[in-house]
Amino acid sequence: MLPFESGPLTDPVRRVKDSGVFVTVVDRGLTEEGIEDLYVAGNNHELGRVSGEYIREQLEDEGDIVVLRGIPTVIDDERVQGFQEAIEGSEINILDMQHANWNRDDGFEVMQDYLARFENIDAVWAQDDDIALGVIEAVRQADREDELFIVGGAGMKDIIKRVMDGDELVPVDVLYPPAMIATAMDLTVQHFVSNGPVLGEYILGSPLITQENAEQYYFPDSPF
Repeated sequence: MLPFESGPLTDPVRRVKDSGVFVTVVDRGLTEEGIEDLYVAGNNHELGRVSGEYIREQLEDEGDIVVLRGIPTVIDDERVQGFQEAIEGSEINILDMQHANWNRDDGFEVMQDYLARFENIDAVWAQDDDIALGVIEAVRQADREDELFIVGGAGMKDIIKRVMDGDELVPVDVLYPPAMIATAMDLTVQHFVSNGPVLGEYILGSPLITQENAEQYYFPDSPF
């Protein structure tokens, strides 16, 4: 189960679990912990924290930024919490924070709105690489590439290639393992075929991807 939204699926998944079915939830957690048998996800709090620390370091603790959130879910909240904790105590000002639903078109529209309203933007936390592609297009259409930089997240090959090539608009990315669904499938199978139960939480890391290490995360034949 990979919930599109956490809230509406929490009770249905509980009923499935109560019927005796083994439940694996991937990526977007339910609004109530402990319903599923197995939970496999990226480290969402870490993704937010790593992004915030990078932006804070690059801006030397001060500047104006905008944030594009994902879909209203538990993991979106975790990412934002980690990000806000990372910039706490700095002079970094979040001008606005809106949901772009991990969607390229929504990212484009939200960023167009930001660019129209704010004369100065030093950095953009796009949170997600699909959103980042929309942000990049909006920034380029507004001819403001030299004013800011963008930090996304996931490990999309198009973004990783930009980082590898030294694109100053997209200097880094933060990994959110795209193949985690395969990991979840492997672990679910292991529960039934191994000598011991495979249960609980499996949280995958979210390292910072830079020009120096981007090659190890670049898979040109990947569908994502």
